[in-house]
Amino acid sequence: MLLRNWYYVVSIVSFCAISFALIAEYFFYLTPCSLCLKQRHPYYFILIIFVIFLLIKNYNNIWFFIGVQLASLYGLFYSIWHVGIEQKILKGPSSCTNTISFNNNTEKLKEEILSKKIINCEEVVWSIFGLSAATINSILLFLIFILNAIYLWNKYGSKKEN
Repeated sequence: MLLRNWYYVVSIVSFCAISFALIAEYFFYLTPCSLCLKQRHPYYFILIIFVIFLLIKNYNNIWFFIGVQLASLYGLFYSIWHVGIEQKILKGPSSCTNTISFNNNTEKLKEEILSKKIINCEEVVWSIFGLSAATINSILLFLIFILNAIYLWNKYGSKKEN
Protein backbone atom coordinates (compact mmCIF):
# COMPACT_ATOMS: atom_id res chain seq x y z
CA MET A 1 0.00 0.00 0.00
CA LEU A 2 2.84 2.40 0.87
CA LEU A 3 4.59 1.90 -2.45
CA ARG A 4 1.32 1.85 -4.37
CA ASN A 5 0.60 5.42 -3.21
CA TRP A 6 4.25 6.50 -3.10
CA TYR A 7 3.63 9.61 -5.20
CA TYR A 8 1.35 11.00 -2.48
CA VAL A 9 3.24 9.58 0.49
CA VAL A 10 6.55 11.22 -0.42
CA SER A 11 4.77 14.53 -0.93
CA ILE A 12 2.92 14.33 2.39
CA VAL A 13 6.15 13.42 4.20
CA SER A 14 7.88 16.40 2.56
CA PHE A 15 5.03 18.71 3.55
CA CYS A 16 5.16 17.46 7.16
CA ALA A 17 8.95 17.84 7.35
CA ILE A 18 8.80 21.44 6.10
CA SER A 19 5.85 22.19 8.39
CA PHE A 20 7.67 20.91 11.47
CA ALA A 21 10.79 22.90 10.56
CA LEU A 22 8.84 26.11 10.03
CA ILE A 23 6.81 25.61 13.22
CA ALA A 24 10.02 25.08 15.20
CA GLU A 25 11.50 28.21 13.67
CA TYR A 26 8.57 30.62 13.87
CA PHE A 27 6.54 29.38 16.83
CA PHE A 28 9.27 28.00 19.09
CA TYR A 29 11.90 30.52 17.94
CA LEU A 30 14.55 27.91 17.12
CA THR A 31 16.79 29.73 14.68
CA PRO A 32 18.21 27.35 12.06
CA CYS A 33 21.86 27.33 11.05
CA SER A 34 22.93 27.54 7.41
CA LEU A 35 23.10 23.74 7.06
CA CYS A 36 19.61 23.37 8.53
CA LEU A 37 18.31 25.70 5.84
CA LYS A 38 20.05 23.68 3.10
CA GLN A 39 18.45 20.51 4.44
CA ARG A 40 15.03 21.98 3.68
CA HIS A 41 15.76 22.36 -0.04
CA PRO A 42 14.92 18.74 -0.99
CA TYR A 43 11.49 18.99 0.63
CA TYR A 44 10.72 22.28 -1.14
CA PHE A 45 11.86 20.75 -4.43
CA ILE A 46 9.73 17.62 -3.95
CA LEU A 47 6.68 19.74 -3.16
CA ILE A 48 7.22 21.95 -6.20
CA ILE A 49 7.58 19.05 -8.61
CA PHE A 50 4.63 17.32 -6.93
CA VAL A 51 2.42 20.31 -7.68
CA ILE A 52 3.73 20.56 -11.25
CA PHE A 53 3.06 16.87 -11.97
CA LEU A 54 -0.30 17.11 -10.20
CA LEU A 55 -1.33 20.05 -12.41
CA ILE A 56 -0.36 18.24 -15.60
CA LYS A 57 -2.05 15.07 -14.29
CA ASN A 58 1.00 12.93 -14.89
CA TYR A 59 1.11 11.11 -11.56
CA ASN A 60 3.43 8.19 -12.11
CA ASN A 61 6.01 9.86 -14.30
CA ILE A 62 9.52 8.49 -13.85
CA TRP A 63 10.95 12.03 -13.84
CA PHE A 64 9.15 12.83 -10.60
CA PHE A 65 10.72 9.85 -8.88
CA ILE A 66 14.17 10.56 -10.33
CA GLY A 67 13.78 14.11 -8.99
CA VAL A 68 12.94 12.68 -5.57
CA GLN A 69 16.09 10.51 -5.71
CA LEU A 70 18.31 13.45 -6.61
CA ALA A 71 16.69 15.70 -4.01
CA SER A 72 17.09 13.09 -1.27
CA LEU A 73 20.78 12.62 -2.19
CA TYR A 74 21.32 16.38 -1.97
CA GLY A 75 19.58 16.46 1.41
CA LEU A 76 21.47 13.41 2.67
CA PHE A 77 24.77 15.09 1.86
CA TYR A 78 23.94 18.13 3.99
CA SER A 79 22.19 16.26 6.80
CA ILE A 80 24.97 13.69 7.23
CA TRP A 81 27.53 16.48 7.10
CA HIS A 82 25.54 18.33 9.78
CA VAL A 83 25.41 15.23 12.00
CA GLY A 84 29.18 14.87 11.57
CA ILE A 85 29.66 18.48 12.63
CA GLU A 86 27.41 18.01 15.66
CA GLN A 87 29.42 14.93 16.66
CA LYS A 88 32.65 16.90 16.08
CA ILE A 89 33.79 14.39 13.45
CA LEU A 90 33.64 16.79 10.51
CA LYS A 91 34.46 20.44 10.12
CA GLY A 92 31.67 22.83 9.21
CA PRO A 93 31.60 25.64 6.69
CA SER A 94 32.63 29.13 7.74
CA SER A 95 28.97 30.14 7.76
CA CYS A 96 28.41 27.73 10.66
CA THR A 97 30.94 29.00 13.13
CA ASN A 98 30.51 31.85 15.49
CA THR A 99 34.13 32.91 15.39
CA ILE A 100 34.98 36.49 14.65
CA SER A 101 38.02 37.53 12.68
CA PHE A 102 39.81 40.08 14.78
CA ASN A 103 40.85 43.03 12.68
CA ASN A 104 42.99 45.98 13.61
CA ASN A 105 40.18 48.17 12.37
CA THR A 106 37.44 48.54 14.99
CA GLU A 107 34.91 49.71 12.40
CA LYS A 108 35.30 46.49 10.40
CA LEU A 109 35.01 44.44 13.59
CA LYS A 110 31.85 46.30 14.60
CA GLU A 111 30.44 45.85 11.09
CA GLU A 112 31.14 42.11 11.19
CA ILE A 113 29.46 41.70 14.57
CA LEU A 114 26.37 43.65 13.58
CA SER A 115 26.02 42.30 10.05
CA LYS A 116 25.28 38.68 10.79
CA LYS A 117 23.86 36.50 13.46
CA ILE A 118 25.67 33.19 13.14
CA ILE A 119 24.14 30.03 14.52
CA ASN A 120 26.78 27.46 15.38
CA CYS A 121 26.17 24.15 13.58
CA GLU A 122 27.92 22.19 16.34
CA GLU A 123 25.27 23.06 18.90
CA VAL A 124 22.25 20.77 19.04
CA VAL A 125 19.40 23.19 19.57
CA TRP A 126 16.64 20.59 19.62
CA SER A 127 16.60 16.83 20.16
CA ILE A 128 14.17 14.07 21.00
CA PHE A 129 15.18 10.69 22.43
CA GLY A 130 18.80 11.82 22.04
CA LEU A 131 18.42 12.38 18.30
CA SER A 132 19.07 15.84 16.91
CA ALA A 133 16.92 17.36 14.20
CA ALA A 134 19.77 16.77 11.72
CA THR A 135 19.92 13.09 12.70
CA ILE A 136 16.15 12.69 12.32
CA ASN A 137 16.34 14.44 8.96
CA SER A 138 19.15 12.08 7.86
CA ILE A 139 17.03 9.07 8.78
CA LEU A 140 13.97 10.48 7.05
CA LEU A 141 15.86 11.32 3.85
CA PHE A 142 17.54 7.91 3.88
CA LEU A 143 14.13 6.21 4.16
CA ILE A 144 12.78 8.33 1.31
CA PHE A 145 15.83 7.45 -0.79
CA ILE A 146 15.54 3.70 -0.11
CA LEU A 147 11.75 3.48 -0.55
CA ASN A 148 11.91 5.59 -3.69
CA ALA A 149 14.65 3.31 -5.07
CA ILE A 150 12.45 0.28 -4.32
CA TYR A 151 9.52 1.98 -6.02
CA LEU A 152 11.62 2.84 -9.08
CA TRP A 153 12.93 -0.70 -9.29
CA ASN A 154 9.50 -2.29 -8.93
CA LYS A 155 7.81 0.09 -11.34
CA TYR A 156 10.46 0.70 -13.99
CA GLY A 157 13.48 -1.53 -13.40
CA SER A 158 12.04 -5.00 -13.35
CA LYS A 159 10.09 -4.95 -16.61
CA LYS A 160 9.34 -8.48 -17.69
CA GLU A 161 9.21 -9.17 -21.39
CA ASN A 162 6.26 -11.14 -22.70
